[in-house]
Amino acid sequence: MDFTEKINQDIKNAMLAKEKERLAVLRDIKSKLLLEATSGGSGELTEEVANKIVLKLHKQRMETYQIYVDQGRNDLAEEELFQAKVLEDYLPKMMSDDEVRQVIAAKIAEIGASGPQDMGKVMGPVNGQLAGKADGKRVSELVKEALANL
Repeated sequence: MDFTEKINQDIKNAMLAKEKERLAVLRDIKSKLLLEATSGGSGELTEEVANKIVLKLHKQRMETYQIYVDQGRNDLAEEELFQAKVLEDYLPKMMSDDEVRQVIAAKIAEIGASGPQDMGKVMGPVNGQLAGKADGKRVSELVKEALANL
């Protein structure tokens, strides 16, 4: 079962169980997937693109959750957190920091980076390789750390 079929099946299950909040999140995912599929031209939606969409939606929910918490709007914050938890069911397995460090070390050796001034040379290929498998912000922190220790 591919990603789109799984979402469609979960939408049906949520409708039957009358889970309105979960259904809203699933429909949001489906609408973003359909938008991506129709805007691409080919009509095909790869697993990698679907994962990026879900990661983006999850990140947006977590940022909004933090804003609501900072503003003392706990009622809205709880709703965003619930939506983020639903999205977590569809997130790809993220790489550990150790696995990311290994990829970074290999790229640094491959490129021949010599210090922090080579941050851009390392980040491009590393981000391309780890897209959807690790948080970009965390990857950036680990690359800075690795280049500082050269």
